[in-house]
Amino acid sequence: MTQITGAQAIVQCLIEENATTVFGYPGGAVIDLYDELIRSPAIKHILVRHEQAAVHAADGYARVSGQVGVALLTSGPGATNGVTGIATAYLDSIPLVILTGQVPTAMIGNDAFQEVDIVGITRPCTKHNYLVKNKEDLIPTIREAFYLARTGRPGPVLVDLPKDIMKALVTPQEPAVIRLANYRPTHEPLMEHIAAACRLILEAHRPVLYVGGGVVLSDAHRELFELATKLDIPVTTTLMALGAFPGTHSLCMGMLGMHGTYTANMAVAESDLLISVGARFDDRVTGKLDSFAPRARIIHIDIDPTSISKNVKVDVPIVSDCRKALAAMNTWFNNEQQISLDREKDKHRPWFDQIRQWNEKHPLAYRDEGNEVIKPQYVVEMIDRLTNGEAIIATEVGQHQMWAAQFYRFNQPRHFLTSGGLGTMGYGFPAAIGAKMVHPDKTVIDIAGDASIQMNIQELATARQYRCPVKIAILNNRFLGMVRQWQELFYEKRYSSTEMDVAPDFVALAEAYGAVGLRATRKSEVEDVIKEALRVDNTVLMDFQISREEGVYPMVPAGKATTEMLLV
Repeated sequence: MTQITGAQAIVQCLIEENATTVFGYPGGAVIDLYDELIRSPAIKHILVRHEQAAVHAADGYARVSGQVGVALLTSGPGATNGVTGIATAYLDSIPLVILTGQVPTAMIGNDAFQEVDIVGITRPCTKHNYLVKNKEDLIPTIREAFYLARTGRPGPVLVDLPKDIMKALVTPQEPAVIRLANYRPTHEPLMEHIAAACRLILEAHRPVLYVGGGVVLSDAHRELFELATKLDIPVTTTLMALGAFPGTHSLCMGMLGMHGTYTANMAVAESDLLISVGARFDDRVTGKLDSFAPRARIIHIDIDPTSISKNVKVDVPIVSDCRKALAAMNTWFNNEQQISLDREKDKHRPWFDQIRQWNEKHPLAYRDEGNEVIKPQYVVEMIDRLTNGEAIIATEVGQHQMWAAQFYRFNQPRHFLTSGGLGTMGYGFPAAIGAKMVHPDKTVIDIAGDASIQMNIQELATARQYRCPVKIAILNNRFLGMVRQWQELFYEKRYSSTEMDVAPDFVALAEAYGAVGLRATRKSEVEDVIKEALRVDNTVLMDFQISREEGVYPMVPAGKATTEMLLV
């Protein structure tokens, strides 16, 4: 069989894995691979302006498409610049393969130019990583990396590629079924656990479905909808699960946790059964642990057995892919002929009366201060209305992220991209570019803060180079907003290093890159600015100069129970 170079073999593996879009930045250690990419019309390479953005863009691509995202980085600083993006994907369980260049194998360990132990650096924030030392291992390693990234609990996998391995001649290998001795994720639920969970649901009078990002990752939204509507069970979602259940549906209580709705937090606290699907009981959700769902028995569905009973003790553990577990539960209820679904719904009516009272008492709200002041919540509501709730929304991290989560009503999965676990400022804009590469015909908007957007604002050049008409809505309060809010509430308004009074003219900066810049300083200008941004076939940056000291509410202070909310 004709031999090919290692670089050619990598390109063939990418095509074989349907990785037709790669985000990266070239350098000497990966120049051979770049030379092959330019000769491969099957793969589109997106040249970013910073390696962190390459990984975030691949992350956004993966979240929207459901496929494995790919980033290509050179050695040394190219690889280390990508670490924040890798950690972001790891904590949110996003399937990525990161290819990094490395110095030739004979020079590893000699402090060669642009050498760094990226395998050692990323070991804590990857699902797995490899250093390819033998050319015979190259093709199996690339295939294993994709398999590991997408199966079980997804996550980023890094492959470090010495320069001589990419130059070496290798023999192509036919694809084979991958079997790893110590890696056998459980996808199918045990039916006795399914039956136990279903019987608990039948016994409950105040059940709540607590839905996490695993439902999105496993494409289980249809099965979730069937279960919730079949039995009339109210639903609350984590930040990572927004859109997994329609935000406009009568059963939806919105997000729970630190900045969740009053209704969702109270319902969880008073529930007698909590059905957790694809969630990990994060501290931002639970608040004070011994006060979280104190009256509830707990069912926990998760593909990762280490997540079950890790933070909260559960009564029925179900280790399974979320979609398969929910499908099994729906089948169980369909097959139990003696069950009256109408009777089950009637049993929940007092519970829904209570939920309705909570919602009427403390709905999501904000104080309107007239036409001269732009409230950030109003901007998000207007974006929701003018896009019919159908846009793909990315966010950076901070107050704007929470306002987007609260006031944009997500009705579809894979339409909300945000850094949940790591809380990475600078994530949203490159992620939006990645999302736009998947769905060029969809509206993609990055809702940003004036501080966060500056973390990766150089990607305006990337968006312009690839004619990627993403829209950026900056909620500009000239503060590092979320930290400022904490300083206001808990540090007697000592605004230490959170004022951002020196900032670029965002409109002029957009125009300098060849994009469109728009600005609103009054409430009456907001609608027209958004309409113009949606009309223009170009990258658009909207600068909304919002009320400076607006806060995100409800808010659960650190160390408090989720029922101890600060309200508007």
